[in-house]
This record gives sequence, C-alpha cells and structure tokens, in this order.
Amino acid sequence: MTDRLAGLFFFVLAAGYLWLSAGYVAGFGDPLGPAVFPRVIGIPAAILGLSLAIWPSHNATWAGRAGLLRQVAAMGLLLGYALLLEPLGFVPASFAAILGLSLLMGAPPLRGFLTAALAAPGLYLLFDRLMGLPLPLIGEMLG
Repeated sequence: MTDRLAGLFFFVLAAGYLWLSAGYVAGFGDPLGPAVFPRVIGIPAAILGLSLAIWPSHNATWAGRAGLLRQVAAMGLLLGYALLLEPLGFVPASFAAILGLSLLMGAPPLRGFLTAALAAPGLYLLFDRLMGLPLPLIGEMLG
C-alpha cells in the first residue's frame, strides 16, 4: 500500500508540475520555449508515479530511525541550500550542499571535500558560462 500511495503522490505532483508549466510563454529568440524543461521532467515523473501505483513492489520496508534522520537532515540541507544560494553565491552554497549530502550518504570526508571542491565550480561553469543561466558567483554576504 505504501508504494501505491507514493506512486499516486508523485503522479499528482508531476501532473501539477506539468499543468503549471503549460502557462509559460516563450521569450524572444527561444524556439522551444520555457515549458520544455518542466515537460521533460514532468512526463517521465508522471509515468513512473503511475506505474508505481499500478505495479507496486511487494518487498517495501520503511527506513529505520537512522535512515529517517538522514532523510530529514538531507531535506534540511536542501532547504538551507535554496535559502542561502543568493546570499552566499552559487559556488559556496553548492560546495556546502554537496559536501553535506556526500557526508550524509557515507562518503569519507576527504572524498566528499574533493567532490564538492570540483563539482561546485564545475557546475557554475556549466550552468553560468556554457548554458547562459545567470548565477551569483559570490553572494551578498561574502562580497
């Protein structure tokens, strides 16, 4: 029953995501429009949610106390990332989020640090420089 409820939840979430993206209009010079990315995410999410509701797994088990605490900590990290992205800037906020999530997943501290040190500026270069998404390099608090 847990899988069916989770599948229905994700289906409704994806359907709402798709419905909200239908109102996006294209700006000048954008042949695909801004609604393409939400659809690329929303359509497979809706299909997967519906398939989970129709064909659930029969060996689902709930996470223990430690697993639930890690999930709550990960949600807190992601919420903090969203709140601190602009004040800190993309690279410092991403570094902290990547490091925190890697440690929560059990990575050795040195590997987590190296991953965050490479991924944060790498993602900045990818999104800001290559894809043209304007991201704050250094935020108001640091600069």
